Amino acid sequence: MAYEQFANRLADIVGKANVLASEEDRKVYSYDGTSTWTHKPDLVVFPTETEHVEAVLKLANENRIPVTPRGGGTNVSGGSVPIRGGIVLVMTKMNKILSVDAANLSARVQAGVVLMDLQTALAKERLFFPPDPQSFLGATLGGIIAENAGGPVCLKYGVTKQYVLGLKAVLPTGRIVEFGGSTVKNVVGYDLVSLVTGSEGTLAVVTEAVLRLLPLPPARKTIIALFDDLPKSGETVGKILDAGTIPAKIELLDNWVVRSINRITGMGLPEDAAAMLMFECDGTEDVVEHDSRNVIRVCEEVGATQVLVADDPAKAQAYWKARSAGFAAVFGAAPTVLAEDVTVPRTRMAEFIQRVTAICKKADLEVTVIGHAGDGNLHPSVMTDAKDPAHFQKAQRAVDEIIEAAVEFGGVLSGEHGIGLEKQKFMRRTQDPIFIDLMRNIKDIFDPNGILNPGKIWEDRSG
Repeated sequence: MAYEQFANRLADIVGKANVLASEEDRKVYSYDGTSTWTHKPDLVVFPTETEHVEAVLKLANENRIPVTPRGGGTNVSGGSVPIRGGIVLVMTKMNKILSVDAANLSARVQAGVVLMDLQTALAKERLFFPPDPQSFLGATLGGIIAENAGGPVCLKYGVTKQYVLGLKAVLPTGRIVEFGGSTVKNVVGYDLVSLVTGSEGTLAVVTEAVLRLLPLPPARKTIIALFDDLPKSGETVGKILDAGTIPAKIELLDNWVVRSINRITGMGLPEDAAAMLMFECDGTEDVVEHDSRNVIRVCEEVGATQVLVADDPAKAQAYWKARSAGFAAVFGAAPTVLAEDVTVPRTRMAEFIQRVTAICKKADLEVTVIGHAGDGNLHPSVMTDAKDPAHFQKAQRAVDEIIEAAVEFGGVLSGEHGIGLEKQKFMRRTQDPIFIDLMRNIKDIFDPNGILNPGKIWEDRSG
């Protein structure tokens, strides 16, 4: 059956206005937040209710049509790129906050709810959803769950999987299922909620989620420490945690990022340091004061050249808004940016940063490092241009070395961005074949015809 005929059948399910097939529309949904992957879908479909997803997947499964789920498209692993064509299932019109249960610290949301919209609604109840990926202005909850997203506060609060209590999802065969529930404690059978969370849209399409919430901390304080040496800033992180203090956030920005943020925002951050650490301490007033004193003391003992304390909430907010602009600064700095996402043990973070710098210096490549230093999750980004084959290949080789170094240091391929298309070769190279086989077997149970987000994680582009 030609895709024109499928378009008509899909229009009967979701409405004609919710099926797009023009060249321009298909191009819009051919890429995500990466700068190296693109592939046009044959059709773009917007469901507005779970039953739409059910009917679309049933039709696709019967006819072996690839389906790629998509939220805001902010992911940077190639995970929402429809590498096999077929249907892109865009969940952004399922964007209702269905309920907020303040008494039980939970909320039920549809998959297309944008994280910032959820946080704004929760703030009115003095609540928050801890995971905070820096794409919060566009990232949707379905995508955040699919990627098991993290963010700066993961050091203290954990990642998405700790905050998903229940899911409503549709299997690739077109069956609606509900996993988990609405209680924090639940050991009824296998933990399928955690299995689907972080599965990168390969096992099921999440349509609704029950999320665990926390009360907003009554007090916060932001501290900035400047260092004349990048590895020294990494060493500081471990010493602060050894001192018994766990800030909500510890963010690392190198000099390149700081200067770029100033250029974009006009913030006037100090530019004479090799690295900057940003801390946020939160909790009660007493706890915040105690933790802040510890952070300042350790930074000074290690050798910070300057320590700044935001003296009012507006200044603190401005600092964190500037941090959010950091990734935008990186991606706007070159025609192609190979932005990586690796996690290493905190005790080896300084050594890893030195290795990254040495790898890129030897190859005469520009690199910048930004990341969630508190949990060892770093984002080295190498500047290049895909239109210059020689330079691009050199940059790719350097990235290969960086990822191999992370594994060598006892780290992992991805801390929060996922495998998608970007890291498949490393997945096969660094993981136990039994691990890969187990994932394949699980995939076969959920998706016997292999239609849902095919070509991702361990698969190559041909299948």
